[in-house]
Parts: sequence; C-alpha cells; structure tokens
Amino acid sequence: MTTTRILVIQLADLDPPGRLAEWLVDSGAEVELVRLDRTGELPEPRDFAAVVCLGGPMNANDLDGHPWLRTLRAFFGTCVTRRVPLLAVCLGAQVLATALGGEVEPGHEGPEVGRELVAKRDLGWADPLFADLPLMPDVVQFHHDVITRLPAGAELLASATRYPNQAFRVGPVGYGIQFHIETTPELFETWLRSDPAGAEFARAVDRTPEGITELHADVEETWRPFVERFVKLARGELSPVAKNLL
Repeated sequence: MTTTRILVIQLADLDPPGRLAEWLVDSGAEVELVRLDRTGELPEPRDFAAVVCLGGPMNANDLDGHPWLRTLRAFFGTCVTRRVPLLAVCLGAQVLATALGGEVEPGHEGPEVGRELVAKRDLGWADPLFADLPLMPDVVQFHHDVITRLPAGAELLASATRYPNQAFRVGPVGYGIQFHIETTPELFETWLRSDPAGAEFARAVDRTPEGITELHADVEETWRPFVERFVKLARGELSPVAKNLL
C-alpha cells in the first residue's frame, strides 16, 4: 500500500487526534501533526495529499482572542481552491463554514452532547465518502456553537432536527462535519468533567462508562470505514464528485 501524507491540525489540548489518527495510519496514511494554536503557522497545503482539522472549545468567530483562526480560514480557502481533500471536524467545520462566507452562532436550543443520530440527505447518497453510510448513523456530539448558514454553493450531506447543518461539502473534496468521530471513551469522559454545564445536556446513559463505551463502539463501526474512504480519496483511488461547486 502506498503511503499517503496527511496533515492533521490540532487546535486545542482537549481535542487530540485520538483514534482518528489510528484509523488514518491503518488505512496507509503517514500522519503529520501540527499544533496551530501553539505555533500560529501552517505548512503549504500542496505538500500533503489531504488535510484533517480537529475541534476545540473556542468560538470560530473569536479572531481577537485566537488570531491563528485567521490563518486557518485562509488555509481552508486554499485547500478548497486547490482541491486538496479536507476533513474538518466540529470547530474545524465551523471555521471552514466561516472561511467561505457561512455563519456560526451559539445554539439557540442549547448544546448537543453525547449520542445523536444524523440523517443522510439525498445528496449524501451520491457522495463518495457518505454514500456507504447508513441512513441515520450514530455520532458523538459535544458543541455549544452551531453552523446557522452554510457557505454559498455548499451541499448539505447530513442533517438533524435541532441543528440542520451537520455535514456538508464545499467544492469537490472539502468536507465539514459538526460532530466528532475522533474521540475515545477516555477523552469523552474528560470533556464531561471539563464542561459540567454542557454535560447536563447529555442523556444519563451517555454519562456512564458502559454507555460511553457502547457509543464509541457503534461510532467506530460506521466511521472507521468512512476514514478509510477519505484516505482512498486522498490517494486518488476514489473519485470526487464530478460537479465543481466553487
């Protein structure tokens, strides 16, 4: 299997790559991790076959408090323009949306925390990464802010009742997912402890070790193959959508 070099951008101590890095490596990727929140700098997107960006507790619009968000916005714009496969998770997805003209605001119905179902939209059935997902896959949620408006030309791939914009694609290979797939049970328990106010929005079962373990087993069953398809897309073994949306 040919090694595929993938850049993973970490934005906060509280959201490391977790098992997502393991899935990437198992799929034949060579992972290079960069801490944008510490260095304020990113390498050239063209030096990598693909890019993954993780989440964090900060607000996507807090450019004064976190000036490196401007760097990330510009970087995402370059990825989309140059068609570098991109997978942006939670805060990463919110920054991707704002970078291209979308909007992010605090969720008016409170945070989403714990196990949730997202529903694949019609366009998802024709997407190379989403087509093989079940109609309503399990995901891990943990966010207070939401994407209230997608960028012009973005295509909605998965939705939910309270907050519709759960997964989207910009251009042929730029993906944003509002939920998490990278967490481990231990990391999720850390999040619950670090955000007790948010943890109150989780179901009781999602605050138990047994429930958290079951949730992560279900998520792995669905989303590990998704990550494998992302690596195939980066390697050129999976064709992107034919339509250029941006």
